[in-house]
Amino acid sequence: MSKRDGWRPEPSYPEIAFVGRSNVGKSSLLNKLMKRKAFARVSNTPGRTREIHFFDVNKQFVLADLPGYGYARISKERKAEWRPLIEGYLTDSPKLWGVVQLLDVRHDPTADDMVMLDFLAELGVPTIFAVTKVDKLTKAAVGPRIGALANQLGLDPDQIVPFSATTGQGRDELAAALMELLDTPHWKPDA
Repeated sequence: MSKRDGWRPEPSYPEIAFVGRSNVGKSSLLNKLMKRKAFARVSNTPGRTREIHFFDVNKQFVLADLPGYGYARISKERKAEWRPLIEGYLTDSPKLWGVVQLLDVRHDPTADDMVMLDFLAELGVPTIFAVTKVDKLTKAAVGPRIGALANQLGLDPDQIVPFSATTGQGRDELAAALMELLDTPHWKPDA
């Protein structure tokens, strides 16, 4: 659970992990993506996810909801517990097929976001970038904001999926990107 060697389901199916800072909207995104209101538990309190939650999708693949990082009100001890959990899962999961990195469109990437991006790049794991809460901006502001985020991250704006759990914008594009990722060979040659 909150330990690196805690319980987890037998890794039988390809897994896609969802990572992002606390309050970025991971649970809401998962609910909209799966078209179910209570697929993942949504909380009004950031930092509530304290372990990895695994969701079996039609006995074909698994979505892994990792704890959010960077929430200031969480104790240093709790943060110290989560880091090995998150890094251990991303490093050691034999069926990890890829990661969806979530960023809030309204905020620049935090230092924690950049550490995660560097960690994922170092691992070499395929990563999809989803920018959440685009409904909070005007339609005219979304494109330039995505461009600014892409520039900060060193990405092409086309590599970012704008997403709204409220309106459903980006749901089909993200689902298609996941299916495409699952159809590719595993990123670790010896897996």
